Amino acid sequence: FFVLFWNSVKLTVCILVGQFLIGVSGAWAFSAYSFKGKDILFSIYIILMLLPFQTTMLAEYLVLDGAGLLNTLWSVILPAVFSTFPVFLVYRGFKRIPSELFEVARIDGAGEWTIYVRLGIPLADSSIMAAFIISFFEVWNMVEEPLAFLKDMSIWPLSLYLPQIGLEQAGRVCAASVITLILSFFMFGIFRDSLEQGIVSSALKG
Repeated sequence: FFVLFWNSVKLTVCILVGQFLIGVSGAWAFSAYSFKGKDILFSIYIILMLLPFQTTMLAEYLVLDGAGLLNTLWSVILPAVFSTFPVFLVYRGFKRIPSELFEVARIDGAGEWTIYVRLGIPLADSSIMAAFIISFFEVWNMVEEPLAFLKDMSIWPLSLYLPQIGLEQAGRVCAASVITLILSFFMFGIFRDSLEQGIVSSALKG
């Protein structure tokens, strides 16, 4: 149980860190800069977000198999890192920041990296936290992706362990479920306000 628990922790931490580096940066690029094909590319992102895993599973399987990553934690981590949902949610948070603020910073001599780190991220922190918490719940309870790409039980996440426990072991099921839910309740209790504020601010038109 605890081996699979720590597998879930590894998956969750790696995916959330990757989504922060890739997703938040991608959202910033879409919101702060104008480039050729931007609208088309962003529309593709939205379409990909709407596609269920079942429609992309075969393509992901073939790519991961060709890269020799099947039956490793990376087969679950890498596709999740490039999820389009954090990009969409954080994009709305960046768009509500007045662009004039960035222009003033550029006039004062601030570089693009400084504007991103010192202005963009702090001002869109509620949207970033909302994406972080929603992704946490999604990854922590992930079932389809590990089931499709992981064959070795020793690297399964905890979300695949609970359905394997039979009804004759009801006590074990109850104990395992409680331990699994503790972290989720802990995260929700700490970041509940940030989650609500982030969803509301991302829903507002920038």
